Amino acid sequence: MDAFYASVEQRDDPRLRGKPVIVGATSPRGVVSAASYEARRFGVHSAMPGFRARQLCPHGVFLAGDMEKYSRVSRDVHRVFAEFTDVIEPLALDEAFLDISGSVALFGPPLTIGRRIKEEVRARTGLAVSVGIAPNKLVAKIACGLSKPDGLLLVTPEEVEPLLAPLPIRKLWGVGPRTEEALLAAGFHTFGDVAGASLAALHRAVGSRAEELMRRARGVDERPVIGERMPKSIGEEATFETDVVDAERISAALTAHAEAVARRARRAGFVGRTVTLKIKLARARGSHPSRSSGLSEPDYPLLSRNKTLRDVTADGALLREVALELWARAGIREPVRLLGVSLSNLQPAPSDGAGPRAGAPPGAPRSPSGQLELFGGGAPVGAPAPAPSAPGRRSGDALGRALDAIEDKFGRGAVRRAVQAPAKITQTDRRKVGEEPDES
Repeated sequence: MDAFYASVEQRDDPRLRGKPVIVGATSPRGVVSAASYEARRFGVHSAMPGFRARQLCPHGVFLAGDMEKYSRVSRDVHRVFAEFTDVIEPLALDEAFLDISGSVALFGPPLTIGRRIKEEVRARTGLAVSVGIAPNKLVAKIACGLSKPDGLLLVTPEEVEPLLAPLPIRKLWGVGPRTEEALLAAGFHTFGDVAGASLAALHRAVGSRAEELMRRARGVDERPVIGERMPKSIGEEATFETDVVDAERISAALTAHAEAVARRARRAGFVGRTVTLKIKLARARGSHPSRSSGLSEPDYPLLSRNKTLRDVTADGALLREVALELWARAGIREPVRLLGVSLSNLQPAPSDGAGPRAGAPPGAPRSPSGQLELFGGGAPVGAPAPAPSAPGRRSGDALGRALDAIEDKFGRGAVRRAVQAPAKITQTDRRKVGEEPDES
C-alpha cells in the first residue's frame, strides 16, 4: 500500500488531501509511522524520529493514528488478495507477498492479475496499491518499491540483473546501518559492486554473511511464499514518554505487557516456554549515522534476559512473575526508555476437552448455570477446591480464559489488572499474532 496510514487518513478526511500528513511522532520520543507523499517532499519518511520530522515539515499535520481502523482496512485489502490466490504471506498491515503461479490459468498473465488487484483494491477501499511482479520475493519487493506511488512493475528473469546492479547497497534486503557502513568502507556501493566482488573481499568486509549478501545482490532468492507459518514469538513493548527509574512504573509496565502477551497467545491458540525481557537503557553510548539523512543518531544499549520454563504456559500472572524476576536479576540501576516482554518456544495449546462456545475461548470454566466463572473452576460454594495439576497454574490459565470471555462480550479493556499500561507512542505496522481488529 502507498503511504498506507496517511492515505487512509486523507481518504477519511477530505480536509487533509493535498496536505503533508504525518502519522505518529506526536510525542517527543515518537517516530513516524507513515508520511504522505506531500510530506515526503520535505524529506519526512517512516521510522524518522518525530523531532526531525517537525524540523523538516513544521507545517505538517501530525496525527496519532488509529490502529484499529488501519487493521480493518488491511483486512479489506487482504480479502481482495484472497480472491486471486490462497498463498498469501503477510509482511505487515500494508504489505504482503502473493504467489500467483497457480492463478495465471484462471485470471490471465501476471500483468493482468496485477492490474486487476490494483483496480479491485481501489474500488473497495479508495486506496492505491503498488504491485511488483518478479521471479522471487526479494526482487518483487524491490520492484514494488521502485514502482511507487500507485505503480505496477513486472521484472522478467532477464531483467533482474540490470535492474538491481545500479541500486544503492542500503536497499539490499538484510543490510542495516552497521553492515552498510562496513560495505561502503570496503568500497561496495551498489548491488553490482557486491554481485561482482570476489567472495574473499566481501568476506573481509562482512564476515560470514558474505555469500548470503552476494546471492541477494544477484537477485537470487529461493524462499517460497509461505501462507501459514508458526510464529516464533509473541511480544509487547513500549517506549516511555520520559526515562523511567521508578520501581512501580516498571512493575506496572511489565505487568501490562505480560498480560497482553498472555491474552494474545491464548487467542491465537499458543502456549510458550521461554520468557524474554527486553530493556533499552536511556543513556546513549555512542552514535551512528542515519541511513536516510546522514545525521548522527544516538545508540541506546539494548539488553535482554530470558528464562525457559519447565512447562508451557499462557498465564499472564506467571509471565509477569518471570518478567519481574528477570528485571531483578538484570540489576539495572539507571533509567530505561523501553521495556518489552515476549513469549517464545511456542507450540499449539493442548486441548482441555471442553468444546467451543460462542463468544469465549474453548475451555473457559462455567458454573452449573452455564455462566462463566471468573474465580475458580465452578466447584459448589463451601466445597474444597480441587488440587491443581500444576501448582496454581491450571487456575491461572482458567482465569485467563474467563478474562478473555469477558473482553469478548464487553470489549477490550473491560477487565484488567489495576495497572496502567504504558502508552504506545509508536504503533507497529506488523500484524500481531492473536490480536484481531474489531469488525465495526
